[in-house]
Amino acid sequence: MKVFKFGGASVNSVERIKNLGKIVKQYKDEKLLIVISAMGKTTNALEKVAEAFFQGKKDEALQLFDQVKQQHLNVAKSLLVTEYFPCAVQLKNFFTEMEWLVHDKPVRDYDYYYDQVVCIGELLSTSLISYYLVEAGIAIKWLDVRDIIRTDDNFRDATIDWEYTRSKAQSVISPLFDDSNIVLTQGFIGSTDENESTTLGREGSDYTAAIFANIMNAESVTIWKDVQSVMNADPKKFPDAQPISELNYNEVIEMAYYGAQVIHPKTIKPLQNKSIPLFVKCFLEPSLPGTIIHNKSLQKQLPAIIVLKENQAMLEMSSKDFSFVGERHVGVLYHLFEKLKIKPNLTQNGAISFLCVLDDRPEKIERLAIEASELFDVSVVKELSLLTIRHYNKQLFEKMTEGKKVLLRQQTNETIQALIQ
Repeated sequence: MKVFKFGGASVNSVERIKNLGKIVKQYKDEKLLIVISAMGKTTNALEKVAEAFFQGKKDEALQLFDQVKQQHLNVAKSLLVTEYFPCAVQLKNFFTEMEWLVHDKPVRDYDYYYDQVVCIGELLSTSLISYYLVEAGIAIKWLDVRDIIRTDDNFRDATIDWEYTRSKAQSVISPLFDDSNIVLTQGFIGSTDENESTTLGREGSDYTAAIFANIMNAESVTIWKDVQSVMNADPKKFPDAQPISELNYNEVIEMAYYGAQVIHPKTIKPLQNKSIPLFVKCFLEPSLPGTIIHNKSLQKQLPAIIVLKENQAMLEMSSKDFSFVGERHVGVLYHLFEKLKIKPNLTQNGAISFLCVLDDRPEKIERLAIEASELFDVSVVKELSLLTIRHYNKQLFEKMTEGKKVLLRQQTNETIQALIQ
């Protein structure tokens, strides 16, 4: 069995859904478990619905949700003929589930309502696509993933109950493959033991694919993207970015740690544990080889891998009495990071100061600065960029920092980082 994951960009129009059908048709004689995200910008639209609802703006929330409804019904009309009416019935059932929620008043935390609202996106997209594949002559089984993936109630970043999920997947999904080669389900979402919808956090759909691959002992996982492969830099920022044909899990985890938009580390671990290879392929040009990510040593040297994180802020925190910044001070700061859900991109501990570089999210920066000021003198510098180069050489680093002011620099044998202004 293979696991395929299609992201929102691969299903954001009628043409791209038909393209997905062409790809799946090529594998229709193999066992496939297909994980699909919400269409295009649906998650963003549903976030606005959740925000309006939580602010008590029921009419605005319903109006915003109506736009989501019409978009999906319009796609169904353009995509389907014989399967349109049964598809519309299923879509309207999910619409109703959502509208019942919005008619209530919020009495719980925002993150709870966020998950109840946003999860609808994956349910709508997979419903549309499942009926399209059936109409195209491809036999499939559609599955509500919330019946399989059990999580805790840490809404927006839920943790998997692996034992329950493994047992449920093996008892429910395995028999489905007796009747059909293809099982289609949602990424990103799960549910608690009280049947409350949850979401799995950043890159949740990739993680869903990895969970099922691990549990079902898949032959491989393929993530279908709109790029030809994993690249050594963001091609939107660096036009001469090169494709990388082969990576191993450790290298991908390092790349993700420094901010490369590749595969999230939590997606890698379930695959690494069972040495399941991961392919990154282009849904626009499926014949391209893409990238293979595996558990082995790399056969050839990698190019320099460049990550440029813009819109960064540096906080410098100095002790008020010139005493050393020791373990107690640093412990307090890391407690603040955890409390505010902040992940520093770079830190540096000096004798009487502590520097940290963060994504410039003004509300979090302000809260951190205010709370840290009880212990430190705090200064903030904004409009910075953090450059990271793995497998660097001196010439490349000098070229990329030429004419710029380097405020902070850290390096190891493999990686160099510079905070530049």
